[in-house]
Formats: sequence, C-alpha cells, structure tokens
Amino acid sequence: MKAEKRFQSLQEFYPFYLTEHSSLLNRALHFTGTSLLFVIIGWAIYTQQYVLMWFLPVAGYGFAWAGHFFVEKNKPATFQYPFYSLISDFIMYFDMWTFQVKKKLKKIEGQKGNDATMRP
Repeated sequence: MKAEKRFQSLQEFYPFYLTEHSSLLNRALHFTGTSLLFVIIGWAIYTQQYVLMWFLPVAGYGFAWAGHFFVEKNKPATFQYPFYSLISDFIMYFDMWTFQVKKKLKKIEGQKGNDATMRP
C-alpha cells in the first residue's frame, strides 16, 4: 500500500485545496458560507448579541460541506487538515474577490503533469 503524502506547509497545501474546489458551484457555496460568517461576526459585534457566534460553524461549514458532498462529491480537506483548510478557505475567498481562482487553477493543472505529489 502506498504511503500517504502529508503536506508540510500551507504553500504546499493550497494548490491541492484549490483542485478540491474545481466546481464553480462548490466555490460559490464556499463563498456564501464565508460571507455569512463575516456577516454574523459583524452583526454579533454590532448588536452585542454574541450568542449569534454559535451560528458560525453552521454558516461556514454547512455551505462548504454541501458543496463537497453534493457537488464535488469529495471529502472536505477539513477532516485531515483542519488548520490548513481553514486558512486556505480565507485565501480562496480573497482569490475569488480578486478573480484569481481560475488563473491559479489553470496554472496548477499545467503543473500537475510535472508534479506527481499534488494529491495526498
């Protein structure tokens, strides 16, 4: 049985993370969940209703996991790489705001043939 590759850095992990989000619908669901996360945080602070923070995992993970289970049909990276996955979600969110995701995915796809270590 082949030994599983472990990512040692966020820089190594993020290209893999993006490939696990190749569907536009999955990315849109992630974008919605992450946006709701910021809205909830802002609203909770503004209204001083900090109990709303309990909805953060539902908003953040609910939309993201729906994208993985029903759209991409893959296992969320959160289960194996919780910290890298969380940080990567925010990086991808920024990349979506700046229209960089497609460009980065094309670059990764171009390198994929040269790099057999993309998948863990």
